[in-house]
Amino acid sequence: MPDFDFEKMLFTIPPDKNDEEEIKKILGKHPEIRFVSLVGIDIGGRDTDEKIPVSVLLNDYEEFMKTGVQTDGSSVVLPKIADLNNAKVDIIPDKGVNWYVDHNYNHIDLDTELPVGTLRIPSFLVHNDTAEVGARVILRDAVYNFKRDIKEIMQENPYIFSELSFESVDDIDEIILTSATELEFWVKTPDDDADKESLYTAQTLKEQYWKRTIGPVRSALEKSLLILDMYGFGVEMGHKEVGGVKAKMGNAGNYDHVMEQLEIDWKYATALQAADNENMIKYVVRDVFRHHGLDVTFMAKPVKGVAGSGEHTHMGISVRLKDGRLVNLFEAKNGSDFMNAIGFGALMGILKNYDVINPFVSSSNDSFNRLKPGFEAPVCTVTSLGHSVDKPSRNRTVLLGLVREVGNPLATRFELRSPNPKSNTYLVIASCYMAMLDGIKVALENNKTAVQMCESLSKRYSEEDFYLEKDRQYRSEYHVFEHYTQEERNKLFGKAPATVWENLKNFEKHPEKLAIFKRDNVMTDLTLESYKTAILEQWVTELHDRIIPGAKKIVQSCIPEHIGRQCTDLDVVTWEKINDLRNYLGKDSIAEKSLLTRITNALDNGYCEEASELQLEMQAKIEELQKLYAEYKKNLL
Repeated sequence: MPDFDFEKMLFTIPPDKNDEEEIKKILGKHPEIRFVSLVGIDIGGRDTDEKIPVSVLLNDYEEFMKTGVQTDGSSVVLPKIADLNNAKVDIIPDKGVNWYVDHNYNHIDLDTELPVGTLRIPSFLVHNDTAEVGARVILRDAVYNFKRDIKEIMQENPYIFSELSFESVDDIDEIILTSATELEFWVKTPDDDADKESLYTAQTLKEQYWKRTIGPVRSALEKSLLILDMYGFGVEMGHKEVGGVKAKMGNAGNYDHVMEQLEIDWKYATALQAADNENMIKYVVRDVFRHHGLDVTFMAKPVKGVAGSGEHTHMGISVRLKDGRLVNLFEAKNGSDFMNAIGFGALMGILKNYDVINPFVSSSNDSFNRLKPGFEAPVCTVTSLGHSVDKPSRNRTVLLGLVREVGNPLATRFELRSPNPKSNTYLVIASCYMAMLDGIKVALENNKTAVQMCESLSKRYSEEDFYLEKDRQYRSEYHVFEHYTQEERNKLFGKAPATVWENLKNFEKHPEKLAIFKRDNVMTDLTLESYKTAILEQWVTELHDRIIPGAKKIVQSCIPEHIGRQCTDLDVVTWEKINDLRNYLGKDSIAEKSLLTRITNALDNGYCEEASELQLEMQAKIEELQKLYAEYKKNLL
């Protein structure tokens, strides 16, 4: 990757610099920026990208800002909204957030000797000239709704100010919703397959966790951090994660067999800006690592049996007062408790309504591959506050953690540990803030204090509560995968969905919870139906056309290797078990269809419930087959 003078390059245009005069001045100084791209986010979380010559923007700036560009329903994921016979969709620029320059390091401008750039402008999708649609619109509206309603709730329940460090709603100048994500990802040299045993051993021994990077991984990580900092993302660190093995140097002096897991962290921002930042950061990271000959994957579970990649999402609320002070709206007055009643209400809102938040968090087969006990995966809907108020602790086995720092009240926030790098961050954050609002509203309308709220959150299974469900427990300071059995976890914290279909069913099972998203039409019935349709189609297509053929290849790859070789009765017996599994999984007969065929037929006939159940059986059988075949081959001489 060539080295460029970063100081001469443009990376970000802030919202106070995007009026016509400023834009013409800025782009006039950077002729290497040749294109503009309007970045809309559809209901599935996919972003749009197009190459519009800069001259189109500059020739009639105000008209461009007003009308944007037009696409159609086949270009974006908006089922039930933008159909083929009703497909007009416009992409309208958002002037209220940062704009980014996407540099093409493979295309150098001859005059400036800098990479050709595309100005990426976060945008809104508009259907039929009137209806704003898509994930980015939903987050914007959720933030607006929250800010307006929280002030009304506080004003109608003034007792809450006894727990706050200011006296009235009139003292508030601005309410700020802050969010941040953490990006975990795997990098590898192309065409290298994972050695699962080596990866598992290295993970168990923690041989890679926070270790010094070397070779192209080190160079790519360092350059990524430098470039991300030029964008103003406020990079905090990059480091090795728990997964991976040590890279090897080949005879030519180059590192090959790279297979490592990394993490990059950056500073928080306002909710919408945070989601936009993450979207851009992924592109930068992918481009830089590819320039160093490394493939990047943001899959939740690219390698089965070893650590997956999470994207822990942090969320907080603060207020800027008219006297200039910045106050955390969760923090207890004088640090007297874990949080105040607003904080407890917000936390309880996410926990109680997680059944309908989860479909936005875990919406793919890949995401459920990650959410398995034993890999620090947050499977159980439970929280941890810490062992004591004055000694904050972090429980990494819970779904939703309270993050606190003694002496730093502004640090108090929630960490949702279930999202992965391919979760739709816009909808994850939007749904969480709407759930927080529900919990805060009910708490304050019932005049609950922080002490009472802490008692409610800490209730035992089968205890009645004014808000939380009776037959659930919501707090644990234990390691939930070691302290409780699977049966106890299912009873206390609720049985977690295991497939995309099971997750989506919660929309129908919990209409009273789903209603919190419909408040002031932040999400409409049509929006929710569009999302459900998009995710369901994705699940069916991937299962039918990718996962089942992949399982078939695994079955076909398990071939007898003991025949004609020195073998024992153990080899014969083990092969018989393997062959029985192969036939059950992939071999049809006149009398009986194989498991893979039955799943395919269920999907073809629209029997989603049956397909979901058979998918779980298939996963268990494939895992059993691979384990048996590995044991079988190890015993052959």
